[in-house]
Amino acid sequence: MADFVVLGAGAWGTAIAVHLASNGHQIHLWDRDEKKLLQMQATRINTTYLPTILLPPSITIYTNLKDCINHGNNFFIAVPSHGFVRLLTDIAPQLKKNSLIAWGTKGLIHGKFLHFVASDCLGDDYQFVAISGPSFAKEVALGLPTAVTFASNVQEYAEVAAKLFHSKTFRPYVSTDLLGVEIGGVVKNIIAIAVGISDGLGFGANARAALITRGLSEMTQLGLHLGGKVSTFYGLAGVGDLILTATDNQSRNRRFGIALGEGLTIDAAKKKIGQVVEGARNSFEVFQLAQAQGIEMPICEQVYRVLYQSLPPSEAVANLLQREMKAE
Repeated sequence: MADFVVLGAGAWGTAIAVHLASNGHQIHLWDRDEKKLLQMQATRINTTYLPTILLPPSITIYTNLKDCINHGNNFFIAVPSHGFVRLLTDIAPQLKKNSLIAWGTKGLIHGKFLHFVASDCLGDDYQFVAISGPSFAKEVALGLPTAVTFASNVQEYAEVAAKLFHSKTFRPYVSTDLLGVEIGGVVKNIIAIAVGISDGLGFGANARAALITRGLSEMTQLGLHLGGKVSTFYGLAGVGDLILTATDNQSRNRRFGIALGEGLTIDAAKKKIGQVVEGARNSFEVFQLAQAQGIEMPICEQVYRVLYQSLPPSEAVANLLQREMKAE
């Protein structure tokens, strides 16, 4: 068994800490929210995100980042994408070479995917692994059956990480298509917002299925253009995560879209969700990337226009329906 440092104690970070602890590892957990950490130390429960889950005794909670990262060479990062660079910059001076740096963060940062960002911040002397796929935090923490993708440009790195996480209820699949897995994780959140908007407007199951299917097409077109593998987009980190995020109300991106479709303003919808909505943050990045690459992504474009150009959600859906007919 190993020592594992988990950075970020939101829903996903806490769930992974619980899972790894249940796997026999010693867990060292940190977050920037000191008030939340002190509450978790006192109650052994993350009352904000996982109020029904008791933290195992093998999880030690730290309010000091430097103290926390001294306890292992295996790291799991679960901070929002806007905090990714700051965290890597903070931990860089203390990292030991060849440490495992895995993350469940999904996003683009100034047009760069996260493994490029990690290389820029830390150099290339580490085992970088992205973890993605259909996996709601609460279900992972409860030990419900889950299958996800562990991706690295070096297969051995993904295999090492997968062995640490693998359990009777948590099944990792290994991939070397790191870029493709990251693309899936970014685009699926934007499509989930679009599906939520459609459902919030009351447009029904037919529209929902169409948006998911055409959204997968957009994801795949962008991914293949940038060098991803088609098998990735038809696997867990592609269509699997897209279906989960777009159809289940545990998804904050879907709920955010529903709120917009029901008439809430963007600020009111974000307040109602109460957590970071990565799809909202990344719709701008993906739109800019698609424009730069000359890739048509009409669903992602309409979400961008709703969020950044004040387009009414009903008009966004109408724009999609009124597009020129074409072969599938």
